[in-house]
Amino acid sequence: MSDELLSLEDFLPYRLNRLADAVSRSFAQIYRDRFGLTRPEWRLLATLGQYGTMTATAIGQHSAMHKTKVSRAVTGLEKRRWLARRVDTADRRVEHLSLTKAGEEVYRELIPLAHAFERELLGKLGAEDRKALLAGIAAMERATCPSD
Repeated sequence: MSDELLSLEDFLPYRLNRLADAVSRSFAQIYRDRFGLTRPEWRLLATLGQYGTMTATAIGQHSAMHKTKVSRAVTGLEKRRWLARRVDTADRRVEHLSLTKAGEEVYRELIPLAHAFERELLGKLGAEDRKALLAGIAAMERATCPSD
């Protein structure tokens, strides 16, 4: 390959982004059709479902979402009464966010859907390719993602 040209279709960051977007859009169809959730709302719901009470800042850092997307997702889930806010007693500028009982029920309904989607996705690969993919992703994450 020439150093003067960049084949976008062969450029790893482009390929990873394209793949991640295609997989994300495919899964989004499930939570959008079933629950009317946007991608940021799904991420917020899943994050709070997994970790419990968090601040919007912590959610943004964990899920790599910009604060405006987090804010819109908070508003969307709050309108559905799936999310509750509690002002921090020590710092009134900070709000602690958590799922309501209704939000927890939606989260519990989403868990088997997410697991089934993942199984179906990985089922498209043979055992050897599946193992190599998961090992490769883990190695890439270790090499490029800041540790939490």
